[in-house]
Amino acid sequence: MTNFVHVGDLPDDAFAGATAVAIDSETMGLRLGRDPLCVVQLSSGDGDAHLVQLDRATYDAPNLKRLLTDPKILKLFHFGRFDIAMFLLHLGVMTTPVYCTKIASKLARTYTDRHGLKDVTRELMAVELSKAQQSSDWGAATLSPEQVAYAASDVLHLHGLRDKLNAMLVREGRMDLAQACFDFLPHRAALDLAGWEDVDIFAHT
Repeated sequence: MTNFVHVGDLPDDAFAGATAVAIDSETMGLRLGRDPLCVVQLSSGDGDAHLVQLDRATYDAPNLKRLLTDPKILKLFHFGRFDIAMFLLHLGVMTTPVYCTKIASKLARTYTDRHGLKDVTRELMAVELSKAQQSSDWGAATLSPEQVAYAASDVLHLHGLRDKLNAMLVREGRMDLAQACFDFLPHRAALDLAGWEDVDIFAHT
């Protein structure tokens, strides 16, 4: 397993031939419109991770943007709603098509209310993730080895989680429902940016 750190953008040949890429992001906080997007980490499921330290002055990352919008590459997230909104806000692209392991977990693992990445990965992959670097300075000019390892760990298991969750969704007869949710997810992110972040538009009131 190798973790690669790229400044500004992905290399030209990154993820050539990939059909599914796991993606996560690191920001200076969790508030849309206030906290900038700093790092995007990606993995094709081969054990390697690629981290992109974005230029926050321009957010000029054409290779990354091309991947996010490539209709032939499925983008895997855990709580993709936030990442997709961040990409739309800062990179100016709508990420599609997408799969969210958190949504899949909520539809498949109805025997629990623990759907965080750490909990799902522990149960389904028998892997214990460390969250020690979750709240750290992702805007720093140089990422620490601990930050790089943490960011990589958030994408290295998403392919395996998707496979296990898909098997559960098929078993429970909820795969079509899950796919409909994945298809709507980019629009849910757009609603967040448009001012409906805390509003359930499907609610009666």
